[in-house]
Amino acid sequence: MNILGISAFYHDSAAALLEDGTIIAAAQEERFTRKKQDAGFPSNAIQYVLDESGYSLQQVDVIVFYDKPFLKLERLLESYLSYAPRGIRSFIAAMPVWLKEKMFLKRIIRQSLTEMGFEGVKKIPLLFPEHHLSHAASAFYPSPFEEAAILTIDGVGEWATASISKGSGTNITLIKELSFPHSLGLLYSAFTYFLGFKVNSGEYKLMGLAPYGVHGSARVEEFKQKIRSHLIQIYDDGSIWLNQAYFSYTTGLRMVPDNKWEQLFGVPRRQDEGDLSPEQADLALAIQEITEEVVIKMARHAQELTGSDYLCMAGGVALNCVANGQLRRENLFKDLYIQPAAGDAGGALGAALAAYYLSFDGERRPKQVTEAAQVAGSIHASREPSASDSTSFSAITMDEMRGAYLGPSFSTDAIRKSLKPYAGVYTQYPRPDLFEVVAEHLNQGAVVGWFQGRMEFGPRALGARSIIADPRRSDMQKKLNLKIKYRESFRPFAPSVLWEDAQEYFGLEYPSPYMLLVSPVSKEHRYELPEGFHSFSLREKLGVERSDVPAITHIDFSARVQTVHPEFNPDYVDLLQAFKDKTGLGMLINTSFNVRGEPIVCTPEDAYECFMDTEMDVLVLDEYVLLKAEQPKWIKQRTFEKD
Repeated sequence: MNILGISAFYHDSAAALLEDGTIIAAAQEERFTRKKQDAGFPSNAIQYVLDESGYSLQQVDVIVFYDKPFLKLERLLESYLSYAPRGIRSFIAAMPVWLKEKMFLKRIIRQSLTEMGFEGVKKIPLLFPEHHLSHAASAFYPSPFEEAAILTIDGVGEWATASISKGSGTNITLIKELSFPHSLGLLYSAFTYFLGFKVNSGEYKLMGLAPYGVHGSARVEEFKQKIRSHLIQIYDDGSIWLNQAYFSYTTGLRMVPDNKWEQLFGVPRRQDEGDLSPEQADLALAIQEITEEVVIKMARHAQELTGSDYLCMAGGVALNCVANGQLRRENLFKDLYIQPAAGDAGGALGAALAAYYLSFDGERRPKQVTEAAQVAGSIHASREPSASDSTSFSAITMDEMRGAYLGPSFSTDAIRKSLKPYAGVYTQYPRPDLFEVVAEHLNQGAVVGWFQGRMEFGPRALGARSIIADPRRSDMQKKLNLKIKYRESFRPFAPSVLWEDAQEYFGLEYPSPYMLLVSPVSKEHRYELPEGFHSFSLREKLGVERSDVPAITHIDFSARVQTVHPEFNPDYVDLLQAFKDKTGLGMLINTSFNVRGEPIVCTPEDAYECFMDTEMDVLVLDEYVLLKAEQPKWIKQRTFEKD
């Protein structure tokens, strides 16, 4: 049975294709159109997943959309009526779009597919699972668990803003929901907006800013008290109530009334690109710590309700890797599995999976958790497998996401042809010589664009479309931010580390293949902070070396870790091993292959243009190594917009 899943018309449109329950391909539309978070109909992504599968649309048995538009319309209408006459401008802006387009979504989907040149579209059934069911399915069904608690948290779907479900075999049973307008995701987005970042894309910047606040300081505690007193009530089960007098997302075109928040916190709303103050960093830390508290309470309640030893997570808030790391260290569950495409893009995959198992009685064969002990023993040949190996290794070795490498790949011949219009100059190196050559460039301080194999699905670059560099260099964070990524200087960079070295540098006893967990850098690799560090300005703090891998050590000694495993990406493992053989360090900086305001690169053409438009030193396209100094004269193609 072939099932096409689609998400579209809000942000992060995507498509995914299943063949008898196996994930064949998945990709976001933005990667093809080059429009970040493209919300349009994912015609390019659909064409790709069909091409990858070898099927035509006529061979698809069912098409599944990731939410129920009529329930969303019901929520909008009830919200506007509840707050009338407030929100009339927002109502006037929203209703024509709904009446013209979203009420007739079946027709729009079929018409869009017909315009792509497909025939017989009307004969293919269309299904519409609920938004949070799509999220839950995206996490549970690819997981290695026979049964698990499922926690989904985001801004809002139709009515639900968070849900707790129980997954067992092929079934997902909804147990409890939190409903709009009370939403942890929208609360976090409100602070994202107030601190000058873009809602639905800047939340990870807020997360990166938070550690510049001073943990436990009087100002952070004061901000947390004000949040609790005026904005939110937090209950023991993790449910929340938001005081709508301080929010305008239900009725207005902005998240919050600026004046009211400025008066409450005594901090002005940061304008785009404005300098960041210590007060704003402390406010970011305050809401991050409250978010972590709520996530842990929700997870604890999910365990109480389900009695499960395992937890699966999805929804946009599941991308808050600081909260995830804190949850992991709480040890509430034996194991944790987070869908790597946890946001709306992953809804396309979840919708298809929900249809396969719940509507068509698909057969599921999750790998038994105990099988992972054998894998852990083979990988950790240097030590006896511990009890934790049998649980922790399951989430990496036994899941069905294939390392999230579900996007397009390009043959060596296709890459060579793509370079001809640019007159790109390259040298071809067969493996394993390639890894030795690239490792030497990295050792010499080069910034390398690394383009290998199938593109990642989801927001993280995981060693297929990555910019990589040496984490030992104290100037590398600044260089990457200002000369390569063209983004804010405070933004941290993530390390990719060989699994066998993860314990030494980060104390990890569990894998983090999808870069969704933050862990502290081990104490033996840290440096002492100078006296008076917490009184330094943000800029001064940036200049302080905090460890012997300074380029990946965030201001609070943390790092968003990707552990790298040969089962998923053997080429990346070989490169890390070559770098380790040369330097003694099995770790590299890994940041996404893009610049601010643009999606991660998809094609060799995208990669070459990004390489030439930035100050990257080396580009590696499969076996081809291109040096910037050898390329023809280049006229910059575009300026980089705010994201």
